[in-house]
Amino acid sequence: MILYKSAEEIELIRENCLLVCETLSLAGELLRPGITGLEIDKKAEELIRDHGAEPGFKGYKGFPATLCISINEQVVHGIPSNYEFKETDIVSIDCGVYNHGYYGDAAYTFAFKDIDLEVMKLLVVTKESLYKAIDSAMPGNRIGDIGYAVQSFTEKEHKYGVVRELVGHGLGKNLHEAPEVPNFGRRGNGIQLKEGLVIAIEPMVNLGTRKVKINRDGWTILTGDKKPSAHYEHTIAVKKGGADILSNHTIIEEAIKNNDFLSDISIKN
Repeated sequence: MILYKSAEEIELIRENCLLVCETLSLAGELLRPGITGLEIDKKAEELIRDHGAEPGFKGYKGFPATLCISINEQVVHGIPSNYEFKETDIVSIDCGVYNHGYYGDAAYTFAFKDIDLEVMKLLVVTKESLYKAIDSAMPGNRIGDIGYAVQSFTEKEHKYGVVRELVGHGLGKNLHEAPEVPNFGRRGNGIQLKEGLVIAIEPMVNLGTRKVKINRDGWTILTGDKKPSAHYEHTIAVKKGGADILSNHTIIEEAIKNNDFLSDISIKN
């Protein structure tokens, strides 16, 4: 059952999504070679709780941390650890918060300065595909139009692997609501998009095969060929005239520009 949101509900979700992005911005400030995911996760939880909110992921179905921190060939759901980041890593960080009875959700993949050019291209293309998908989230269009926008650009045009097993989702009083939002599909297929629909759009795109596997920890999703994967996510509300982006990557990218260890992968959108 799809739960459409009122204007008031959308503003509460926006507030939470902006706190998510403040938290991701903090991660962008802290990231450097030698720091660990556990250190960043601790600071992230403190920031969220200082704002009177709760980490949306911690304890969700038993997940043990505030952030999902996925490195290199880890696609999503990576558990923060004592691993010390290296100058050649890419680091996908997914964050959720819960406050006032609603969730917020967004994700960003960070890149250190010494990553390969082909990996940098993967990140840029994946991020661009997110905005192509958002442009498709118009009233009257269908869920398949969103997936087609991602797949046609990343898989057909750039020959990357679009993950099938993991998808975007509705968002509201629950972290995962109907409908599912795949990153693949056919134009004109699926449910029709209507005003008040709030969804998280999150392309997960692999440099090589689209196939994935789950790690022994029961959470971390890995690429089948150990090649890198990129992940970007916005929460949006479908409104007349187009999508209203409730999260804000701009503040994350400002933090990146001020961090000498990270590469700027901002794109015009």
